Parts: sequence; C-alpha cells; structure tokens
Amino acid sequence: MKAIMVMFDSLNRHMLPNYGCEWIKAPNFQRLGEKTVTFDNNYAGSLPCIPARRELHTGRYNFLHRSWGPMEPFDDSMPEILKKNGIYTHLVSDHQHYWEDGGCTYHTRYNSWEISRGQEGDAWKGQVKDPVILKTPFKMSETMTQMMVKKTGMNMFRQDVINRQYMDTEDKMPQAVTFEKGIDFINNNFEEDNWFLQIETFDPHEPFFASQRFRDMYKDDDYEEEEFDWPPYSHVNESDGVVLHGKKRYAALLSMCDFYLGKVIDIMDRHNMWEDTMLIVNTDHGYLLGEHGWWAKSIMPTYNEIAHTPFFVWDPRLGIKNARRKSLVQTIDIAPTLLEFFNMEIPRTMEGKPVKDVILSDEPIRETAMFGYHGGHINITDGKYIYMRGPVDRTNKPLYEYTLMPTHMRCMFDPSELQDINLSNSFDFSKGCKTMKIEAGQGFINPAQYGSKLFDLENDPLQKNEIEDFDVEVRLTNEIAKKMHLNDSPSEQYVRMGIPENEEYTKKMLIQQKKTIKESEIIQGLEGLTYEDGVYNQVMAFLNTTPENMRNSVVMGLKSTVEAMDKDVITKDLVKNFVSDLPIDQEQKDMALYFMDLSGRTS
Repeated sequence: MKAIMVMFDSLNRHMLPNYGCEWIKAPNFQRLGEKTVTFDNNYAGSLPCIPARRELHTGRYNFLHRSWGPMEPFDDSMPEILKKNGIYTHLVSDHQHYWEDGGCTYHTRYNSWEISRGQEGDAWKGQVKDPVILKTPFKMSETMTQMMVKKTGMNMFRQDVINRQYMDTEDKMPQAVTFEKGIDFINNNFEEDNWFLQIETFDPHEPFFASQRFRDMYKDDDYEEEEFDWPPYSHVNESDGVVLHGKKRYAALLSMCDFYLGKVIDIMDRHNMWEDTMLIVNTDHGYLLGEHGWWAKSIMPTYNEIAHTPFFVWDPRLGIKNARRKSLVQTIDIAPTLLEFFNMEIPRTMEGKPVKDVILSDEPIRETAMFGYHGGHINITDGKYIYMRGPVDRTNKPLYEYTLMPTHMRCMFDPSELQDINLSNSFDFSKGCKTMKIEAGQGFINPAQYGSKLFDLENDPLQKNEIEDFDVEVRLTNEIAKKMHLNDSPSEQYVRMGIPENEEYTKKMLIQQKKTIKESEIIQGLEGLTYEDGVYNQVMAFLNTTPENMRNSVVMGLKSTVEAMDKDVITKDLVKNFVSDLPIDQEQKDMALYFMDLSGRTS
C-alpha cells in the first residue's frame, strides 16, 4: 500500500468550488471531489502553521501546552513511526518555517526530504546592497517591520524583493519546483510498495505571488492603486478596490495550486494508482480576505474562514468516491488515519481517530471539535454552534509554555525569558519527561479584548451575529473541560479560562463571571468615566506597554485631559492624541499606537 498527502497552507474552504464558490477557477479541485470523499465539517486544531504540523505528526492538540516550536523529544511522530516500521517516508516542501529554529525537527522525521527555497522572505539569496526597487508589493505596518528586525535581525519583506528576482519564470517558483520533485518521486517509485509521500507547498499562503498566466485569469483592468499581494495581519483599512484586488491575487495563487494539484491527479491516473494508493488533500488553516473586517489570521477571533478547512480523502480499500461526509473531523485525525491504513499500532497518546468509519458510513468519531492558538480563545464546535471562550482575566494570565525545545518562530528564546524557569511535572504524553515551565509573553494581541462569543452556525453560517444563550454556553464550556482533561491540560489553563478543573461548570458560575468581568473593566483612577466602543481595550493596551512605575501618572494624565475637555466619555481620538503628545521614546510610542489601533476592535 502507498499514500500521498498533498498539503497546502492557508487554503480557504470558502474559496473552493467544492464548497460552493462560483467564481474561482479550480477545475482540478472539482476533479478531486469526483475522485475522493469530501468532508464538510473538518476543523483545524492548533494554529497556526507549525503548531498545526505538530498535530499532523502527533495526532494530538498542542495549543494548551505551548505555542510555535519544534517537535519535542517525547513526541510520537507519524512519519517516524512509519519509517521505523518499514514504510519509506519522503517529504518535499517549500515551507520555509521547517528550516528555521521554530520548525527544525520536523523534516528529519522522514527517511528523506527535499526542499524548494524562496517563499515569504525565506533567507535564501544573499545580497548586501538594497534592491534597486525596495518598494515591496504588500502593505505592512512599518512599526511591525521594525519590531521583527529588532527581534530576529531579519527583514523578510526586503528579502522577499530579493528572492523574487530569482523566480522570473514559473518553473523557478517554489510551488512548481516542489510539485516537480514530488512527481519525480512518484515516477521513480510507483511500482514499489510501502511508501508515504508528503507534497507540501506553502501556497496559497501570503504573499500571493503567482505567475502571470494565473493572474491573467482574474483581470483587474480598472485597478489603478498600488500592488497588493501581501495583506497585513490587521483589520481592513483599504478601499473596496484594494480589497477586491487582494482577493483576486489570492484567487490567482489558488488557481496555480489547482494546476499543480492536477499534475498529481494525472500521474495517479496514468499509473492506475487509485487501486492501492491513499490520497489525502488538506491544509493547516484558512485565511481572512476582508471577511469580518480582517486580513489574515492570528490576531482576531478564530472565525470559520480560518478554522473550518477543506479536506479530501481517497481510501483504495473502501472505493468510495464522489461522496460527502458531514461528521466532525480534525487535523489530529490525519496521523491515526495514515497509521491505520498501513496497519500500524496507534500510540495511546494520539487523541485523533482514523476516518475510515466516517468514510464508510458517516459514523461520527467525535461529538465536538476544539481549536485555538496558545494563549488565545479556546474554541469549540458541535457542528451547530461555535463557542469562543475568552480568558476571564484582562491580563490573560496565568499562561506558560511547556517545552524542552525553547524556540520561537524564527529565533531561540531570549536568555531573559529563561531566567525564572521551573520544571513541570510530566504530562501523560511526555513519557515521564519533565519539561521547562516558562512564563509566556504578552503575545501579539490580547484575546480578552474580544470577550467570549457564541454563534449559531445553522442560522448564521457566516458568523455575523453573536447570540446569548446561557444553556448552550454552559454546555459547551463543559465540553471544553472534557477535552482539556483528555489533553492533560496544565492546571493554570483552567484558571485562565475560568473553568473549574474538577467539578461541573454551572449557569450560576457563568452569570457571576460575566458580572466580575464587567466590574474588572473599571480602571482605578478613571472611575465614573465611560468609553467609546473599543476604547477601553485601547487604554488597556497602552497601559500594558507602559512600565509599571509610570502607569499611575499616565492614568492621572489621561483623566486630567478628559476633565480639561469637559467630557465624561473617552474617545478614540482623545486617547490617540494623548499618547501622541506624551514625551516618550518615538519607537515606544509607535508600538503603542499600533497595538492600540488593533486593540480597538472588539469583533
């Protein structure tokens, strides 16, 4: 038996014809639907890119224990299990995060691997002199660029301009090279038995850099504004024309993905591989293209455009194709599905389940699906509702990272982060290993600003209107608690989320928590004042960036400013002007204003 997995990054379910999109040109995805089972209720688990890949290997949620980072020494890796049991495993990928500190132990779990360079500012081609054209085809806060350079010593936007000079024809582009390497592996090995091939492209992740023939599919003749193929991780500030142009750039890259997916389908047809070869097509998460007023992911609530993902499986043992399944499945189910296919024992630590019975008869393998980012909301769906449970404390604490591999995305932990580490007790999946317990940083945005949210998916599939239903909220909170216990969640996650660890959550608890959260929004020194929508979050964001010994004077200064203007409502303009006039370092001021702008959003 053989298996091929084609994995895309940031592939939007809602932009595929298989799920109802009528304007995207993706005929090979339509062919795929005819040859496989299409899953209508597949959800991500741990987000974003590398946390999702840890789930792909381990078949378990990891976002309750740590954020971005490598495979841990105690992790059970699906491709490594196959490798150790005589199934040859090969990875071809252009996903540059595998070659950074934060993803450096994934590709070596396979028997062999090949890489394609150049995606998203990959530190690839060396050039000391700035490019002749330094203006880059994206919109990104200068403050965020400066923060990234200060943190990692790298400007990936400058690097992207350099890299694109070396991708002047389609055959040199990372996705094309990746699929060529994957097709080569198939051509060289299709007559052999017992292998697993993972073809993984970073596309259609931003930047939306597609060859011209795919861009020509989505004409933009009337567009006169600047190029826009790299949206910021921020709320939408652009004109409708720019938003549409950005969507068309994504569409072009998606059509390019479709073209290369077709090459895999073609070669399976050519060699009659459908008789003995499993095919899985999946992604790690989706991407917001202006929906809910947001671009991208990570900083806003995890709406369905991000979490509800496409998933397709052909199992040659079952022979079921051109069919749909509605049962809930997740990323954590992929590892056990592949292990079961190759008749391997599934480790006890894997929470996911093989999807074989779902394919056969749409038999459910779970009642709910949980998903989220480390330190963010804990989200859960039963297919009818989605509940986004936010932290009950505005500080979003307590929160720790549990790891033996202390790295962030593009850099190791700074020594200052490791001064006060402790050793935790072992977890039920860590094979007796104690891990470092490291206090987590503030994070990119504080999820407390959004509060908890409940959506009725049956009546509001686009999640446009929050509902209030205490009974549903209590029921789904208890479902979260069950999954936290199954995942051997750290105890402080229960505290952070206001969920009792060893007793049933009740409506009385919920009502009291809502009251306490409301009362906590009173900032000492600003009692009696009210806030324009979102401004409380902006004030808190600024105070969180202010040294503790200065916070009281800042609060008093803001109060004096409000009183001098004879107002009792604090507005966005008032706070912005107040911070802009403060005699503080310009870099600190720019950073504060940037995060305040993001924090002004409550949805």
